[in-house]
Amino acid sequence: MKTAVFAVVAAMGLLLAGVAGAGAQAGAQVDVLPLRAAINPITANYVERGLQQAQQDGAAAAIIEMDTPGGLDTSMRQIVRDMTSSPVPVVVFVGPAGARAGSAGVFITMASDVAAMAPNTNIGAAHPVGLGGFPGGGQSQPAPSGQPAPSGQTAASAQPSPQSDSDVEATKVLNDSVAYIRSLAESHGRNADWAEKAVRESVSVTSSQAVDQHIVELQANDVPDLLAKLDGRTIQRPGGASMTLHTANASVRRIDMSPFEDLMTYIADPTLAYLLMLVGVYGLIFELSTPGAILPGVLGGLALLLALLSLGTLPVNYAGLGLIGFSFLLFVADVKMPTHGILTAGGVIAFLLGSLALFNTGATGFGISLPVIVAITGLTALFFTVIVRLGVKARRALPVTGNYELIGKTGEVTADLNPTGKVHVNGEWWKATSDEPLPAGTRVEVLAVRGFELVVRRVPAPVPSPLPSV
Repeated sequence: MKTAVFAVVAAMGLLLAGVAGAGAQAGAQVDVLPLRAAINPITANYVERGLQQAQQDGAAAAIIEMDTPGGLDTSMRQIVRDMTSSPVPVVVFVGPAGARAGSAGVFITMASDVAAMAPNTNIGAAHPVGLGGFPGGGQSQPAPSGQPAPSGQTAASAQPSPQSDSDVEATKVLNDSVAYIRSLAESHGRNADWAEKAVRESVSVTSSQAVDQHIVELQANDVPDLLAKLDGRTIQRPGGASMTLHTANASVRRIDMSPFEDLMTYIADPTLAYLLMLVGVYGLIFELSTPGAILPGVLGGLALLLALLSLGTLPVNYAGLGLIGFSFLLFVADVKMPTHGILTAGGVIAFLLGSLALFNTGATGFGISLPVIVAITGLTALFFTVIVRLGVKARRALPVTGNYELIGKTGEVTADLNPTGKVHVNGEWWKATSDEPLPAGTRVEVLAVRGFELVVRRVPAPVPSPLPSV
């Protein structure tokens, strides 16, 4: 009897323990951060906020669901620092299907505790951009020491040619990026050689190739499939501590961007910020030139405010901004003080150089589209050399319609002006006034029009030319 009772109690204990364990596992939570934008200060702050929220939630893991073309080097490094210092395990999932982890996204993937990709995704192409002349980027390289020069070259021709300052800087940036991505890959047991190739040679692979080459650990169809495959996996956290993930029945909480972050992510693009700035400047110029139009001023002001918000999140080169401002001063000065196009030509050059140098995009950055710069520079030059000049000329021209066209016309007094009377001007009879009495028959010139009355003065008699001497 005692044995039976003991067996029943033991069975109930095991059952309760199993229920408690299942309840504990079912109570686990995973926070998902959808990152589907370029890497910039806005997305970096969003990831930082999301990881902090995951820590407060006591989440079993934080999943960054990433689809990015790349972005700014400084923002990428901020995200990597936040990931490596987070007490919550961080999983990077390149998804959904069709997503990519390009450029800065490769570094973020290499920094994750677990890396996974959805089918039909790709990763790679992390070569630094924004600086030209990298080794391996089309330049000939010297033969390694101890090896003969390639056929057709002499030993002297195989020696490295002197490098310019820009070449040296580009090499430093490249080597720094290579060392950084190798350290991230090696610390998580991933293929560091491929990671170096992604930086040096811009190689890119598919999701299945990435798994086969030990670039990422998993391929999953979606987040639920990923959670099932993560369950029971043991990972090494920074500092050497190991941790086992329990995610099979975890609840999922999405931490989306706020509406303001969504807006800022959209406008925090160098090309869009550039266009908004110019729309704002043109709108204000139009409003100041035609007071009372209102709409151009309102739209220009809004565009300029959005441009300032966007520029505040981007690495602006103030020398480039100054060149653009200086170009507008030259354009306006040439309109006010015609110099036969000299100031306009200088303004076009300053505008082009300022546009090219407006942003410090960094090693893995992105800048203004070159075709956009060329097109906007041409339109700006056309605007100030043709449209603005025609507008100023039209404002300075004498009226040719209405009563004001009479100003400057000459006529004849038909009834004595003392001080008012009648005059015949331009085939019409008008009431007129003069500062001096004028008898009928006097030739007069119209000085002004006051309603239906003309202000006239005597036309000076022509001075006879002297007779030629004999």
